[in-house]
Amino acid sequence: MAIDKVSRIATTIYPFLTVKGAAAAVEFYTAGLGAQVLASYELPGDRLVAKLAVEGAEFWVGDEEPEFGNYSPATLGGSPVRIILTVADPDAFYTRAVAAGATQVCPVTTEESWRIGKLTDPFGHTWEIGRPLDDE
Repeated sequence: MAIDKVSRIATTIYPFLTVKGAAAAVEFYTAGLGAQVLASYELPGDRLVAKLAVEGAEFWVGDEEPEFGNYSPATLGGSPVRIILTVADPDAFYTRAVAAGATQVCPVTTEESWRIGKLTDPFGHTWEIGRPLDDE
């Protein structure tokens, strides 16, 4: 009996963050969020694409490619997308990201059933770093 290879593929969604200066972005995400570089690809035109993971949560980052409609928040004047990063210790993650160059939007506070804060990374992407609170 043949096994259908396609049926073994898990459905996933990976954010792909387009930036100006992907090499610098990789440096920020590794220092500021503790990301690990899983893969890195040099592209023509001094462009870079990298696959990163923060405690197993994967995402991609790459340089702008205007010819394919891929623009950074810097080019567009902002981004309508917020990234929610759920971690065990949002205070520590937030503090590390700000120390590495992120801009504070809202400090980490307790709101409803979350401990959460919002910041913008040096490349224009907005991150909400938090965790749901248990019935304490």
